[in-house]
Amino acid sequence: MGINRRECLTTMLGALSFARLGTEAQAQEKEPPVIAGPDPDTRTPVYKPPKGAIDCHTHIFGPPDRYPYSPRRPYTPPPAPLAMFQALHAKLGIDRAVIVNATVHGTDNKVVTDAIAESGGRYLGVANIDETISDKQLEDLAAAGMRGCRLAFLSRLGGTPDIGRIERFAERIAHVGWHIDLYFEAIKIDAFLPTLKRLKIPYVIDHMGAWNAQDGIDHPAFKALVGLLHDDERCWMKITGPERMSVTGAPFHDAVPFAQKLIEAAPDRVIWGTDWPHPNVKTMPNDGDLVDLIPLYAPDEAMQRKLLIDNPTRLFGFKG
Repeated sequence: MGINRRECLTTMLGALSFARLGTEAQAQEKEPPVIAGPDPDTRTPVYKPPKGAIDCHTHIFGPPDRYPYSPRRPYTPPPAPLAMFQALHAKLGIDRAVIVNATVHGTDNKVVTDAIAESGGRYLGVANIDETISDKQLEDLAAAGMRGCRLAFLSRLGGTPDIGRIERFAERIAHVGWHIDLYFEAIKIDAFLPTLKRLKIPYVIDHMGAWNAQDGIDHPAFKALVGLLHDDERCWMKITGPERMSVTGAPFHDAVPFAQKLIEAAPDRVIWGTDWPHPNVKTMPNDGDLVDLIPLYAPDEAMQRKLLIDNPTRLFGFKG
């Protein structure tokens, strides 16, 4: 009995569709990429931070058996637990910190709130939340030492960013006195400016606007970033991430002029941090190098104190 050509073609197409679905399912089940951990040989910096200095942008990862990673995480880091974090700061001469909960832990902020609870007032945090959070949950996080929430709008995350989320989140968190922490590429600042200028709460821009030093200090987008910081008293800037913006590599001195320009624009609204353990960087920095950039960013001791103590104390509400 002969084979019907139409039936044969239908069978072949069905098999191909099934195979394609199987391939897509395998891709979805693929484990997120494993990234490098921090430099294990942190050197003692030459620069000695003043007593009470605050690292305003750092993370803790795991240990995963106690603080599981989110199944929807975009990457898998090696554990960087509280003990490692504390040892790093002891070597760097940093006394206090703001721990930013990263996407690795999803919207479970316990890794941060537990560290805050153990710190005796030396740590505060920035939460990772979504729009389903209740007012009571926000109030509980604020009581646990969280002082803001973070939103990321990076090209590498894919898709068109929903900039409207900024205003929606700002409205939700206003009643607990939080600020909103924003990670976006300043090369696209024009898309964000109308929304930022409408905000009624403070907002903090991460990593010097994720600027690329190769684009130069006179680029219109960088000038717009500097202008926003200068003109809008609700805008704060993190002088962080030189290893992310550098094109010359360690010790990242090509980042210094950009940091200086931002500090000059708003000396009372700039804060500093390490970004330890440096997830997803192209060049893993030694944190001793990052601390030794501080007197290059701000040669004046009074400005160093603003950057490391006075400004973050005012923004986050550290005591003492």
